[in-house]
Amino acid sequence: MKSDINEHSSHLTGPDDEYDRVGSIKTNVADGFTMVAVGDLILSRPLTNGNHPGFDEILQVLRNGDATFGNMETLIFDIRSFEGSPQAEHGGAYHISVPELGPDLKAMGFNLMSRANNHTLDWGLEGMRETSRILDESGIVHAGAGENLAQAGAARFLETARGRVALVSFGTTFGPMFRACDAAGEAPGRPGLNPLRLTESIVVPADILKSLRQLRAMLPGSKPDDNDPARVVVAGATFRAGNEAGYAYEPNRGDVAEILRNVRRGKQFSDFCIATNHGHEPNWSHKVSQDPPDYEQSFAHKLIDAGADAYIGHGPHLIRGIEIYKGRPILYGLGNFFYDDLRTPVGADMFEAYGKDPRQDTDAEVTVDEEAKGYPTADGFVGALSQPIFYESIITVSQFEQNRLVQLRLYPVELGYAKRFANRGIPQLVTGPQARAILERLQKLSEPFGTRIVIDNDIGIIGFERSPSS
Repeated sequence: MKSDINEHSSHLTGPDDEYDRVGSIKTNVADGFTMVAVGDLILSRPLTNGNHPGFDEILQVLRNGDATFGNMETLIFDIRSFEGSPQAEHGGAYHISVPELGPDLKAMGFNLMSRANNHTLDWGLEGMRETSRILDESGIVHAGAGENLAQAGAARFLETARGRVALVSFGTTFGPMFRACDAAGEAPGRPGLNPLRLTESIVVPADILKSLRQLRAMLPGSKPDDNDPARVVVAGATFRAGNEAGYAYEPNRGDVAEILRNVRRGKQFSDFCIATNHGHEPNWSHKVSQDPPDYEQSFAHKLIDAGADAYIGHGPHLIRGIEIYKGRPILYGLGNFFYDDLRTPVGADMFEAYGKDPRQDTDAEVTVDEEAKGYPTADGFVGALSQPIFYESIITVSQFEQNRLVQLRLYPVELGYAKRFANRGIPQLVTGPQARAILERLQKLSEPFGTRIVIDNDIGIIGFERSPSS
């Protein structure tokens, strides 16, 4: 039985044989279509002509994809002629690279990039626009940022020999000033990124919620109780009752409807549609979690029901589990793919945040301190990325035959954690005990989703003997 969303769009996608046996709109790619997907791209320079042991093997995997995807966290421009500035509100660091990076990413094999993330406007609208220009000139399709919400949210299209690919990019983690909007009356639209706003609640046991309610009543200027026994707001934070302490998220209904519409439209105009999300949730104030936030699974399912052929998550800088839903891959987190963070300049605010003096200290010393401490917030420094686990990730290779996923290969990679600052952050394939450790971790993270990963010759494999079901 078709979902309501599928029925709504069936007059544009074709007759009943356009649907597979589990009710999703079929892919329409030629046999052998391959999607290569990696996580966050944090890099500052072109790499293909450099001396980077093991990088050639990485390039072979990237270049074998019809669609090769990564999340672009770096802004690209020439600081010598740049007319913008580092913004007072940024994504935790001022990521920057040189114009030569655009053609180099294309030479690596990348042809799809997501742009909606917490670094989209690190260098203002000028940085966002210049990055767009360079990616366009390099022949890389990118989505998630634009001159208004309609542009930022729209699907962008890649033509391949095995079919047309659509990309819809959105993010849940971003600065308040990053969010794009459309025109309203005489007010023009606002440039920025495509948002999925989340309302966060802190989940606490019932007895603690009772104490919080009592605390609120004692505070000066407290408002009358809203009579909701399962919810209380204190100092702007919402607390809810639950069995285990943690965080819960409620997606904005308007953003959800707009994203689902753009995914539906993307699939109507393509053979294969990718939906991709950048988020740091659960809350980074305590620790980076390897479990997806509570809203994400149901929303990923809705996206696939709307027509997405793959869901790609990134942002926590760690690998997360993999789910196969209605024969489509859901990749909840792909970790860091590049962490070549030789950014310069870093901006005066970064020197101040880490107690450095730009007359004495260097950009590199600021960045190393940032990695060790994390990002400055009202709760102190959070999100430190100095452990080896942040330098391990995977390359995913999804292969399709007869309009269905037949195999998903997982290549473990390591980014040179033990190397000196100037040489680390560039991926290379790993073998032996380290490869098995990465893949076994991914096995464990994927078990709650019913996904079975076989480890064969240092590669993880998810395969199907017949049409997969939900």
